[in-house]
Amino acid sequence: MSHTWGAEEVTFQDMADLGSARMKGFAKIEHCCRQALRDGLHWALVDTCCVDKTSSAELSETINSMFKWYSRALKRYAFLEDGGCRHYQTAPDNVTRSRFFPSRWWTRGWTLQELIAPHDVEFYNRSVTASISSAASVARSVPESMLNQLNLLGSICAADKISWASAGKTTREEDMAYCLLGILDVNMRLLYGGGGESIPTPARACYHYHRELQSVSVGAGARALGVPGRLFLVCRCVRFLRSI
Repeated sequence: MSHTWGAEEVTFQDMADLGSARMKGFAKIEHCCRQALRDGLHWALVDTCCVDKTSSAELSETINSMFKWYSRALKRYAFLEDGGCRHYQTAPDNVTRSRFFPSRWWTRGWTLQELIAPHDVEFYNRSVTASISSAASVARSVPESMLNQLNLLGSICAADKISWASAGKTTREEDMAYCLLGILDVNMRLLYGGGGESIPTPARACYHYHRELQSVSVGAGARALGVPGRLFLVCRCVRFLRSI
């Protein structure tokens, strides 16, 4: 399930208490599970209650594995709790994100990989369902071909990938980098508490990102930005791998 966090989210610990069914965040979990059963599925993953966030080891493994898990999912249910979700098939190129979908789902850093990785994403609000690859492409500035063919991701340079997240927001500064790990095919341990300064730079990640920066001029979006724009995007990504 893809969603944005709000008040009274049901945690891993809350699931041991039947009283959690009265929490505000329980309704979307129930909706997700019911929809999964209707689609013939018997398992669902909800990040709020399926991951023990009191365990730093489990949290780190989960964040580093998310993109792979999402890419293997048979269905991805995205819940837009705070915005409209009419059924869009096409959208003019000049339609802005704010006019397109008012939901903050479209502006969160973590939801970018939740849009790109799965083969099938269905959007829900309280009563409407929509499958909208062309509209989603406009809303997140991701090429529509990328949403339909995940195998194209490896041919796209790092600067373009980072540009997709440049308008994204995360609650913690470090997460602006961590939410891109799967998209950039980087694996690293997580450190919190020092903002961008706490982001580790292991040798594998440094090597990978250095190679990507060398090919930064390949992408059309990167060429249009120019060197200053590309550097700004890298800095915007919480100085991701800042020692390069």
